[in-house]
Amino acid sequence: MTAALPSGPPQPTTLPAAPADAAAALGRLSATGVAHLDAGRTDEAVDVLRHAVAAAEPGADDLLARAYLDGGNWHAAADLMGRLVAHGHVRFAGRLGVALAQVGEFTRAEEAFLLALEHGELAACNDYAILLTQENRFDEAVPLLRRAADAGDPQAAANLVELLYESGDLRAALQIAERYADESRPDTVVALALVRAAAGRADEAEGLYRRAVQLGALRAHSAYGSFLLVVRGDAAAAEREFLEAARHDEHGWQFTLGQFLVDDGRAAEARPYVAAAAALGDNEAVRLLAEIDGEDPYDD
Repeated sequence: MTAALPSGPPQPTTLPAAPADAAAALGRLSATGVAHLDAGRTDEAVDVLRHAVAAAEPGADDLLARAYLDGGNWHAAADLMGRLVAHGHVRFAGRLGVALAQVGEFTRAEEAFLLALEHGELAACNDYAILLTQENRFDEAVPLLRRAADAGDPQAAANLVELLYESGDLRAALQIAERYADESRPDTVVALALVRAAAGRADEAEGLYRRAVQLGALRAHSAYGSFLLVVRGDAAAAEREFLEAARHDEHGWQFTLGQFLVDDGRAAEARPYVAAAAALGDNEAVRLLAEIDGEDPYDD
């Protein structure tokens, strides 16, 4: 899936934004951690927020979990949130499921997602569906995505369209895309563009991709770049969009740009981007990096 279920690690569930006056609402260490997170300095945020947790600052656990997830430190995230859930803090269950799935503990991940759903965490529908899809349990994933989409989840509708499309049911994907298309949920516009392009309606699709970019859909530039490359055959225009994806820090941009450069015969130029994606836990990037370096990706 490419809209909200990109290749590589799924985007972690977003935590609520900190209040505008963070210093007043949070402890001193937590406020510093928020500043590091907002600047994209996750390693520095983790160092500070560990101290904030030790000092029992309010909200520090949530912020440290966010720092681990944002930085792709899945094992640390699973350890932290596993302990918190075990102590009754079930609001972490959905995010725990994401982390556990990333480290390959699928049974525990499923248990965490089910616990989250039991306690009304709607976002867990989307994340649980990602796990089910990875295990080829499409029949179980579809109703979860429908449930979340009907409840207004901003990504579930787009994921449902892509799941149906990737399973080969273009007709159903078109029907769902047209049903849920809503500019207030820009990812649904990307999903509609995808299936319109697949149905041979390239001009309509391009207009939708452009509109999704204007609306700020999560991976609009990446998706539009892929369309320009695959459907239009315009590598130069595609590269411009992939670079825009980087500028907007779209989820997964490192691997998308790196893969494009490798395919374009520019492996040396691609390497730092692929390495960055690998460092964030993208398994496809790990394999591609090994290939760039002339190594066997399956050689332990």
